[in-house]
Amino acid sequence: MVNIVRKILIVSFFMGLNSAAGLKASSIQEPVDYVNPYMGNISHLLVPTYPIVHLPNSMLRVYPQRGDYTSDKIHGLPLIQISHRGSFAFNLSPFQGNESELSRVINFDYDNEVTKPYHYQVDLCNQQLHVEFAPSRQSAIYHFNYKKNETPYLILNAGNGELEVIGNVISGYQNMWNNLRVYVYMEMDVKPTKIGTLQSDKWEVGKQKAKGDNTCVVVAWEAAPMSLNVRYGVSYISVEQAKKNLRREIKNYKLKDVATAGRKIWNDELGKIQVAGGTQNDKFVFYTSLYRCLERPVNISEDGYYFSVYDNKVHEDAGYDYYTDDWIWDSYRAAHPLRILMDQKKQTNIIRSYLRMSELSSDHWFPNFPEVTGDSRRMNCNHGVAIIADAWYKGLRDFNLQEAYVYTKAGIEEKTLAPWSSAQSGWIDQFYKEKGYIPSLIPGEKETVPEVNSFEKRQSVAVTLGTSYDQWCLSRIAAALGLKTEADSYLSSSYNYRNLFNSKTLFFHPKDKDGYFIEPFDYRFSGGMGAREYYGENNGWTYRWDVQHNFADLVQMMGGADAFVNNLDATFNEWLGKPKYEFYSQLPDHTGNVGQFSMANEPSLHIPYLYNYAQAPWKTQKRIRSLIHQWFRNDLMGVPGDEDGGGLSSFVVFSMMGFYPVTPGLPVYNIGSPFFSSVKLKLCSGSVLEIVARNCSVDNKYIQSAKLNGKVWSKPWFSHEDIMNGGKLEFIMGNQCNPEWGSGVNDAPPSLEDTCIND
Repeated sequence: MVNIVRKILIVSFFMGLNSAAGLKASSIQEPVDYVNPYMGNISHLLVPTYPIVHLPNSMLRVYPQRGDYTSDKIHGLPLIQISHRGSFAFNLSPFQGNESELSRVINFDYDNEVTKPYHYQVDLCNQQLHVEFAPSRQSAIYHFNYKKNETPYLILNAGNGELEVIGNVISGYQNMWNNLRVYVYMEMDVKPTKIGTLQSDKWEVGKQKAKGDNTCVVVAWEAAPMSLNVRYGVSYISVEQAKKNLRREIKNYKLKDVATAGRKIWNDELGKIQVAGGTQNDKFVFYTSLYRCLERPVNISEDGYYFSVYDNKVHEDAGYDYYTDDWIWDSYRAAHPLRILMDQKKQTNIIRSYLRMSELSSDHWFPNFPEVTGDSRRMNCNHGVAIIADAWYKGLRDFNLQEAYVYTKAGIEEKTLAPWSSAQSGWIDQFYKEKGYIPSLIPGEKETVPEVNSFEKRQSVAVTLGTSYDQWCLSRIAAALGLKTEADSYLSSSYNYRNLFNSKTLFFHPKDKDGYFIEPFDYRFSGGMGAREYYGENNGWTYRWDVQHNFADLVQMMGGADAFVNNLDATFNEWLGKPKYEFYSQLPDHTGNVGQFSMANEPSLHIPYLYNYAQAPWKTQKRIRSLIHQWFRNDLMGVPGDEDGGGLSSFVVFSMMGFYPVTPGLPVYNIGSPFFSSVKLKLCSGSVLEIVARNCSVDNKYIQSAKLNGKVWSKPWFSHEDIMNGGKLEFIMGNQCNPEWGSGVNDAPPSLEDTCIND
């Protein structure tokens, strides 16, 4: 009876979520219908998700310009989003009323907003204006329905730039950061009767061109209700190229045609993974997460050319699309591995793009935070090397591995390891080479190293652990190139994490320059804001598990499998140590807490899978199911932390399919607990990976037995080679844990230099 009541409550809850999303079960026909761009638009603490309207990995992206979802004002309408989190070029404001009310940006009250990946519509209440929008890849179309019997205006604001109006065409550019210009070519289906520029909120009628700061032009029609369609192309190369982009993609003024084409593109892309079974909430979370994974990086090739901010020149792309805007610290863990399964051509183009950035940059360092405006060098470590190692060992070959090795090596050895810095290597880096760890300041000691960011600090433990992993990735690449001496050297350095392991506490513990552990010490709170003096955004409980390449060694360091499992359990059960408001005032990124575990930040994502390394995979199955159902939901607060362009969402996509790439660079996947009775993943080869979970349900989360490609399978992992040409993974699921399955001493996933799999 209890189970029946529970299931009724669960079904009612999910129905409520679907109703809140404005969707009815009868209206859901294809994968894109399960995408809810509003999921996570109200953050738990820091940055929310955004309801982005775009085609997969496309240059043109928009979302409403407002403070956040709770705002009751829209500040004009966007033409193109340049980077994640709100950097826009151009602002478009339809307006109907008195000339005296004209402004560079109109603030609108709005209602009846509906956002889909391929279409947006909203009513601008005070203007009595209905707006619709549909994007293509480098162009888009707006429809405006002016309803009042007053003068209709259209205002285009280019900030610092230049605009010109000739007939029914507006063209020009806006200057962005680091010599980047965004060009626009815009056509209206009704020729305006008046044109002019707007300076100091005064309309200078008849003036065709505006240039400089606060560049703004206005066009108008006779006072009356009217319907207006506006199509435009954007470019990073020239106005002429923006015009070509528009004409290539949008042939007429039929917004419905553009939206229909966009819907098909989304269904084709999302449909590469077909799921059956599971709950409605599970399907919404899954496909919305997959949509998030397809936002970035963005393809900025235009008819075979691209503009590079690394040398401020236009280059041919040689048949390989050029991608940028990728926060690698977040995305290397799962977003890039997911793309290897779904689209190896795209992943190859991305890698080749990063090699071109390295070649054209003045320092020739592999990027770690490439954005449209350049590499911002954020966060810690240089995990771009993991993308290279992972791709190569999963069979991608259409890029120059020797070049990749040179650039990734330079990014680790020539650039300082100090976080958030583009400085050359210095004292800290030399110390790391000699001693094998980043030294910490003792309490009260002043920072004297110039390359250390005053806010981000040294992050000494995080950088030591992360660089150990990066050096393991370098050793993998060197080995593939036949560079045995270098491979052996980097392999040796990849054990540097041991230098900060405190055998008494079984945590990774900061040391000063003389080799002494910092004392006294609290693994929850020592390290200041975000624990940045020693860790990074997360505390010592998270970084206790940051040995991505050698968990077998960590098991032994902690005293064996039982101790390892007990310490994992403690991570999920240790209380915050302070009231929530105090904990989050110091560790605002460390949200989505289950004990000291943070579901909201990328360094934690692999932790629930670590039971697989210690003969307790049933605990991984339980944790994965509970964590995703607790923290990822089809509602406005359904994402627990900063999503970071696929960083969190790729964890969800993999985990709901039933497996996860714990160690990028090693062609191995850990098994978790599938959420669906059937998953069919279309691989780039055209073959299909099929995952069947018989008896799968909300309660039946535990694996009872398994088969891989028809053979009985007793290991909580499988290799990339097992599935690269398609295959079938079958599970029998039940509601009772099976402590025997996958628990043999020899069943644990491989680590580091294990040779039990084929590279």
